[in-house]
Amino acid sequence: MFFAVQHDCGPMDKSAGSGHKSEEKREKMKRTLLKDWKTRLSYFLQNSSTPGKPKTDKKSKQQTFMKPSPEEAQLWSEAFDELLASKYGLAAFRAFLKSEFCEENIEFWLACEDFKKTKSPQKLSSKARKIYTDFIEKEAPKEINIDFQTKTLIAQNIQEATSGCFTTAQKRVYSLMENNSYPRFLESEFYQDLCRRPQITMEPHAT
Repeated sequence: MFFAVQHDCGPMDKSAGSGHKSEEKREKMKRTLLKDWKTRLSYFLQNSSTPGKPKTDKKSKQQTFMKPSPEEAQLWSEAFDELLASKYGLAAFRAFLKSEFCEENIEFWLACEDFKKTKSPQKLSSKARKIYTDFIEKEAPKEINIDFQTKTLIAQNIQEATSGCFTTAQKRVYSLMENNSYPRFLESEFYQDLCRRPQITMEPHAT
């Protein structure tokens, strides 16, 4: 009787220990994930200046790295445009997409935004070809997921490039990010960490 009880309790103790170890492992993975994300975030913040513009003084550089308050981060959940309009939010979203191996979507969208601001016809033409070779053509290094008809239309449009060359493709990629990547970003540990209020511990007053 005694040995039977001892035999039954053994696996239970082992299971409890295993559960504790599993919890520790999950927490460790979460910390590693957040650390990796913050490394990517730092990289995108450092490289978030507009192409062609020189970096400004130390004061403005410091502002680039300013972490938003939880209230500011929560605003990003109201609309996708709110997220993209924030320099820190955009960098955070890019870091998240990189962790999901689909950063080509936001990179294409940003390239299109820069392209639309280009005034010189010569620069417009060279930028159009670069966007096409980077994102559109078959087996491009950062090929985006758009249909064959849109690809064919772009190939024709860039022969005489205008600011609207990539409008259709940009709208589709925007919609894809808004409906798929954006909701996942809002549910991610990355975003939840930014929205989390710091815990304030009250020290007891000496009597």
